[in-house]
Amino acid sequence: MSRTHRYEVEVTWTGNTGSGTSGYRDYARDHDVTGVDAPGKPTLLGSADPAFRGDPQRWNPEELLVVSLSQCHMLWYLALCAKAGITVTAYADRPEGTMSENAEGSGNFTDVTLRPQVTIAEPDRVGDATELHHEAHRMCFIANSVNFPVSAMPTVTAPTPG
Repeated sequence: MSRTHRYEVEVTWTGNTGSGTSGYRDYARDHDVTGVDAPGKPTLLGSADPAFRGDPQRWNPEELLVVSLSQCHMLWYLALCAKAGITVTAYADRPEGTMSENAEGSGNFTDVTLRPQVTIAEPDRVGDATELHHEAHRMCFIANSVNFPVSAMPTVTAPTPG
């Protein structure tokens, strides 16, 4: 059975410093992201990458793309482990994405690498838990939607019995 899901958010530019976009240096890149379907969600404060005159204290679209890939992989992985009877007790990731900018200023992501550090309860299931990262990658909605390679370099550990 195939299903369709819609996601609606609102992005509002908040960077008018008084003269709008009268010049490239005359406006801030700040914006707010709010939920349309879920009005109780906290506002996400966004900006451009600091390399493009953005506020380094706010999230930029490039970071959010990388974090979306990491979140999607993690959520699939946790679900697959639960289904397989593997108890995950800790999960952290430090993903990294590379974007290449061309001479005219546009660009594209060339790759993203996920580095999940996972702890499971069952020492004899480390191999199974490691293999489930391949299935999580295959199932990830976001990874299936991008046109650059996404790889995972997981580490799975468990307490030593005894």
